[in-house]
Amino acid sequence: MSSLGKKILAALTGLFLSAYLVVHAAGNLMLFKDDGGAAFDAYAETLPNFLIIRIIEIGLFAAFGVHIATGTYLWAMNRRARPQGYLANKPEENSSFASRTMFLTGSIVLIFLVVHMKSFWYPSRFSAGQRVSMYSLVTDAFANPLYSSFYVAAMALLAFHLRHGFQSAFQTFGLRNKKYTPLIESAGVIFWLLIPAAFAAMPLYCFYRSCQWLH
Repeated sequence: MSSLGKKILAALTGLFLSAYLVVHAAGNLMLFKDDGGAAFDAYAETLPNFLIIRIIEIGLFAAFGVHIATGTYLWAMNRRARPQGYLANKPEENSSFASRTMFLTGSIVLIFLVVHMKSFWYPSRFSAGQRVSMYSLVTDAFANPLYSSFYVAAMALLAFHLRHGFQSAFQTFGLRNKKYTPLIESAGVIFWLLIPAAFAAMPLYCFYRSCQWLH
């Protein structure tokens, strides 16, 4: 496959994963209902019962694999193609900070994803027939200041990753022009700010509620 084909794959999978983030963040808003976690647990327990959700999960794993593979390939090709002294000679004039750190932020977000799935997704899917309260899993994990800090920091890095990735995806499709660029940039700002902020609000909220001395 050509480099352009890999760019298109990276863009398509990135947008697909971004769409999932919106849905996931919207569902997680139930965590903030003051009902002892009843709505959040009902939401978490209902999802696996739908075949379409299982199919989407498989699609997400595939999309992550393709996005990681194509992103790593394109990063390596870009490094090889750079002229001597590209980074040393005023890199801020050649590219944005977000674009220069795409591989780094993506790698750290991948580590976060593994930790996140081990903490929440795996226990909820493989509990040996026992009922697992996702609300308890989440609130107990976020009561730990180290885990909450790691989660919030990962969301900040995700914001940087989305900031460049969102706009570069549309550039790959040739939509970055005078007509569409203002709309894409405005939508991009809303997206890369609000979605990570919505996720970061969860550990902050749970940690605050766990600290009785703050109330």
